[in-house]
Amino acid sequence: MQVLLGIFFHFIGGAASGSFYMPYKRVRGWHWESYWIIGGLFSWLIVPPLAAWLTIPGFADIIRSTPSSTIGYTMLFGVLWGVGGLTYGLGVRYLGMSLGNSVVLGFCSAFGALLPAVYYNFVPQDGKTTFSELLGTTWGRVVLVGVLVCLLGIYICGRAGMLKEKELPEEEKKKSVSEFNLTKGLVVAIISGILSACFNFGIEAGKPMAEAAVRAGCNPLYQNNVIYITLLWGGLATNAIWCLMLNFRNRSFSDYGNKQTPLLKNYLLSALAGTTWFLQFFFYGMGESKLGNGASSWILHMAFIILIANAWGLVLKEWKGVSAKTRITITLGIAAILISVLLVGYGNSLK
Repeated sequence: MQVLLGIFFHFIGGAASGSFYMPYKRVRGWHWESYWIIGGLFSWLIVPPLAAWLTIPGFADIIRSTPSSTIGYTMLFGVLWGVGGLTYGLGVRYLGMSLGNSVVLGFCSAFGALLPAVYYNFVPQDGKTTFSELLGTTWGRVVLVGVLVCLLGIYICGRAGMLKEKELPEEEKKKSVSEFNLTKGLVVAIISGILSACFNFGIEAGKPMAEAAVRAGCNPLYQNNVIYITLLWGGLATNAIWCLMLNFRNRSFSDYGNKQTPLLKNYLLSALAGTTWFLQFFFYGMGESKLGNGASSWILHMAFIILIANAWGLVLKEWKGVSAKTRITITLGIAAILISVLLVGYGNSLK
């Protein structure tokens, strides 16, 4: 029952993450950096403390009593993740919901699942899986095979993107993804996938705060909500600096008060996107409380995002007009990523 609840919570979180960009697509007359930072204020500054206030009594006291080193490491990983989150938005902007999410989250899945084990190989801790343990056990080798299959799926998805680039004339590509750019999109997607995995490390770094919340009587389902506050401060700093720089460069500060655009609607859509984005981690924390913050939780979460994002890609007709070969290629890539999830889950069940 615990495992099923964990999977269910991860599905809800994945659905939120796979869908959050949709409201941004309905924003009209604003530059990308303008709606991204408005949504980010809800994602990283407004909603996280509200969620903590609703679920963790005395969360502010827990943060104040946490050692500064723990806060510092949690925020550092938040800053690194913030770069990943920023380039995630750019990856979807240039590649579309389907291909962008598949490449970004495939890399994020692999690195998020493996790097903590590598870290614990050099800094051992009780109850934490090391890379040596993955190599030396049957269940660990199954998990590693799953990660390799995931990377194969990423390659196949990238191949599908190249086929799409060759087959469709420029105007057709722009119909579904207005700023489609395969080279630029793949570069930022790879950077995003690697750095986005730092969110998983930030949760590990902030675990003392979650444990303190549980000791104080908090429902373990919501323990991670206190971590998110400090972790997301780092993400806010990174994204705010970059978006303000773009506002200066593109002279887009006028977006925020431009009455020639549907101002209220743009603000509401951006707020909806930001809030939906945060919900992915609200439910990730609930799933993680049932399954643990290991490879299983991270890979499950990523897989559900990929699944939902590709469903949106079909709705938006991002692969309309391509050949049967290209459609089969993207389908095989997505299937490989989902199979990798099953392998990782099976490996962890053997443990």
